Amino acid sequence: MSPEQFRRAARALPDAVESAHMGHPDFRVRGRIFATLGYPDGSHGMVKLTPDQQADVMETDRSSAFAPAAGAWGRAGATTVRLAAADRELVRVALEAAWRNASEKKPGGRSRKSPRPPPGE
Repeated sequence: MSPEQFRRAARALPDAVESAHMGHPDFRVRGRIFATLGYPDGSHGMVKLTPDQQADVMETDRSSAFAPAAGAWGRAGATTVRLAAADRELVRVALEAAWRNASEKKPGGRSRKSPRPPPGE
């Protein structure tokens, strides 16, 4: 898969838009990033998965194209994709999962849980 094919696959998802973050192209839905291109270098993409989704994708990946991103981001599910080695269908599945994760969250990063009551109430 080429970077342009990754870009087209990400932009093909409903309401997805291309923007930029920290000097890299990114892909957003409802203002939330679900994927980027160019991290850690021009031969990679990144998809924001949950840790369970990351484990599933890496278990399915026979080419070792998917790997956790460095540090806490990777432990939280951010997954790099070595594009030249990646299976197109698995990248599509990962992009759809990342898109779904981002589109289901409320704007502003608020969780769906009720806010905590003020202390003393």
